[in-house]
Amino acid sequence: MNKSFTTFTRRLAAPLALAAALGFVHGSAQAEGCTKGAAVGGVTGHVAGHHGVAGAAAGCAIGHHEAKKKDKQKAESTAAAASEPSGK
Repeated sequence: MNKSFTTFTRRLAAPLALAAALGFVHGSAQAEGCTKGAAVGGVTGHVAGHHGVAGAAAGCAIGHHEAKKKDKQKAESTAAAASEPSGK
C-alpha cells in the first residue's frame, strides 16, 4: 500500500469520518449527553490504542447515562422542594 495514502487515512480521513458519524448520530438520536460523551470517548479511545469508534460508542452510552442521572436528581430535588411547607 502506498505510504502517503496510509498517512492520509490515519491523519485526515479517519477523523473526518468519525466527525461525520457523530454528526449523524446527534441529528437523529438527540440523546442528551451522547454527543459530548462520544467526542471525549472517541479521542480517549484513539489515544489509548486506535479504538476511536469503540471509545465513541462507550462515551455516548456513559454520557447519556450521566445526563439521565443528573435529570433524575434535579427532578427529585424539585419534587422535594415542592412538598415542603412554605409557611412560617
